[in-house]
Amino acid sequence: MNEDTGNETTRDVADERPGDHVRDDASETSVVETPPDPPSGASAVFGDRLPLAIRYVEILATAGLERGLMGPRERPRLWDRHVLNSAAAAAGFLENETVVDIGSGAGLPGIPLALARPDLHVTLVEPLLRRSTFLLEVVDQLGLDVRVVRGRAEDKGVIADAGRADVVTSRAVAPLSRLAGWSAPLLRPGGRMVALKGASAAEEIERDDRSIRKLGFDGARVEVVSAPDAEETRLVIATLATRVGRRGSRSRAGGSRNR
Repeated sequence: MNEDTGNETTRDVADERPGDHVRDDASETSVVETPPDPPSGASAVFGDRLPLAIRYVEILATAGLERGLMGPRERPRLWDRHVLNSAAAAAGFLENETVVDIGSGAGLPGIPLALARPDLHVTLVEPLLRRSTFLLEVVDQLGLDVRVVRGRAEDKGVIADAGRADVVTSRAVAPLSRLAGWSAPLLRPGGRMVALKGASAAEEIERDDRSIRKLGFDGARVEVVSAPDAEETRLVIATLATRVGRRGSRSRAGGSRNR
């Protein structure tokens, strides 16, 4: 998650996504290039919403780079490393679930998920003003039924506005123990944290398992999914199986919400 209220503080810089930081070098951004074409597998992922996905990649490749939300080196990899990689996470979601994407940044993974799975009810949570403004513009331009909430996941107002979600997701935001701490208050009992992680996902679970369990999560596991023509996506999935009482006591949750 990134720090709040428009100032890029230490936590914001430390948690920057790979490729998000842009050098202050006009030579890297002055040449206008054509946005990368979609690979053939993109149509299988997005179906009749492929034109919207193409438009989203165009926005990332232009305004996203110009405003520092994507690094110039990521431009050729927008489809395989970012958009399709994020959309592949849809395999970890059930039909019609409410999904909160924390630290959404340029809209990853929330916007590709909303494009690939219009049945999902997606909320993008982002603390920085420049990023939340970008997200509002993207949602408007694409005509998506997606909410944007400015704030940190742990803010009381965000919890009140976006809480009791079925799933809290994130991509390249923070170590697993911190993600679990931010995700738990936003989840209903029985809800799931679905974090998109890199090759060290299993090591993160081993390292942070004790902290995750203290927060009420059970059974953290890695699930590897993929979309055509995209890098593999590693999902760390953990279920919020307990809740914490007012005095810190722990008790079993009442199970999943009826659908």
